[in-house]
Amino acid sequence: MIDFKNKISEEIAKVTQLEVKEIESYIEMPPNEEMGDYSFPCFRLAKTLKKAPQVIAQELKEQINVDESLIEKVEVMNAYINFFVNPKALTETVLTEVTEKKEKFGSSNIGEGKNIVIDYSSPNIAKPFHIGHLRSTVIGSALYKIYSFLGYNCIGINHLGDYGTQFGKLIEGYKRWGTEYNIEENPIDELTKIYVRINNLCKEDESVLDACRDNFKKLEDGDTYCVEIWKKFRELSLKEFQRIYDLLDVKFDSLNGEAFYSDKMQEVVELLEKSGKLIESEGARVIDLEDKQMPPCLIEKTNGSTTYATRDLAAILYRVRTYNFDKALYVTSYEQILHFKQIFEVSKLLGIDEKYTENLVHIPFGMVQLKTGKMSTREGNIIKLEDLLNESISRVKEIIETKNPELEDKDEVAKIIGIGAVIFNDLYNSRIKDEIFDWDEMLNFNGETGPYLQYIYVRTNSLINKAGYVPEIKNVDLKLLQDKASIKVLKCLYNFGDIIKQSADKYEPYIIARYLIDLSQAFSSFYNENKIIGEKQEIQDARLLLTYAVGIVLKSGAKLLGIKMPNKM
Repeated sequence: MIDFKNKISEEIAKVTQLEVKEIESYIEMPPNEEMGDYSFPCFRLAKTLKKAPQVIAQELKEQINVDESLIEKVEVMNAYINFFVNPKALTETVLTEVTEKKEKFGSSNIGEGKNIVIDYSSPNIAKPFHIGHLRSTVIGSALYKIYSFLGYNCIGINHLGDYGTQFGKLIEGYKRWGTEYNIEENPIDELTKIYVRINNLCKEDESVLDACRDNFKKLEDGDTYCVEIWKKFRELSLKEFQRIYDLLDVKFDSLNGEAFYSDKMQEVVELLEKSGKLIESEGARVIDLEDKQMPPCLIEKTNGSTTYATRDLAAILYRVRTYNFDKALYVTSYEQILHFKQIFEVSKLLGIDEKYTENLVHIPFGMVQLKTGKMSTREGNIIKLEDLLNESISRVKEIIETKNPELEDKDEVAKIIGIGAVIFNDLYNSRIKDEIFDWDEMLNFNGETGPYLQYIYVRTNSLINKAGYVPEIKNVDLKLLQDKASIKVLKCLYNFGDIIKQSADKYEPYIIARYLIDLSQAFSSFYNENKIIGEKQEIQDARLLLTYAVGIVLKSGAKLLGIKMPNKM
């Protein structure tokens, strides 16, 4: 596909003697189409050339020699040189590329030979998989798909919370009241009841909390009874979680959770001892990070048991050796920002090459909260993700029964739309933004939503089916797609590859989600202004080919977010 930005940069480089890549980094997209498609700000050259930016802009315009078959015109506006892409070149390059590459349009091989580890989802064993886990799961899964689309070899890791003091509490609760609960039939709910109950008892009686801590130490030391109960909790929980992952169509390459590193933490302690930085503090052992303006990182508790940080450090060592990663991404809530700053800093003491420690990236996201405040398993005020997904599917079914009761495969369509609505709602805003969970907001089927995106795709699909064919580009007169509405769609399609790269660079799936809404709205305007089926054959062919291209990109983009497209709705 023609890289218009690069062509412009090459011409400016010839006159200014600047590097092409540097010029490309300066080129902007004007705020409205009347100002062109690309804009070069001449402020950048004022200091070097010792001239007013407006003068530089005018002189540059006269000196650069752009190919008119690619750039239709060049205009100066104040200190900016604005470039207008030739519509014919745009139409030809976009539609040729889409029809040749189809679902691979926008993909890249920039990640070829590079490994990216993505740590996401990571629910706690024996606790409900609630809507707070949705964000890590869908953001991480989207990043996995986005990076894979760019040619990277991705390793998706579900770093399960299957270790820690909470298991000491569960074991204690199970010892005391296990016979009162049917954990085989309804494991998560029953284990949650035990957890809430033992947690309340710990608040009342410090000796019970001590017993819970002792249970975890026994678990770490391989006590037969504690290990057997822990295994049971883990297996039952994973079976429950898998139902949710199947609904969301989320997959992992590894389920190595915290417990996997239980025999790998001693090496971490030994390496930190060798560094001379591991010190005693009030009976515990810590790494002092005062020089980094951070509190100390706890490595061993007073009773000798390890911490979340110790296990994360062991995981870094293991991932370096096993995956030889170019980047390791951690998708967790912003509540863990300090934790990851600490372990990334401490990891430098493990003797790991800095090419790894410099590419440990925490990707924080905002919390999902109830209208009444923060969710807590301890307090029992949570919304289970499976209930949310099933409720969404159920509400879509009701809409189908009202609007299109004769629809084929109603259950499957309701599932695709219901789950797509939940995923899209989560990914439509910047990940760092907090979400206040609201049923009405989550399941709003109007406006900038997943169902709207799916509806526009279905419209493109039905037009192709109604016509009964997809025209071959060699038989299409592309000059018939030069109207304003068509060009707007084509420009949007042209940007798809850049949008994916931006999304990867910023770790922000919402950039793709917003783009898909923009494309949907541009196509809707095109559809409303142009008759497609029933026009003269050459006009129908041109508009049908553009419709086909939009459908391909909508489906590909939605797939990167983890959203499926129905054929009918």
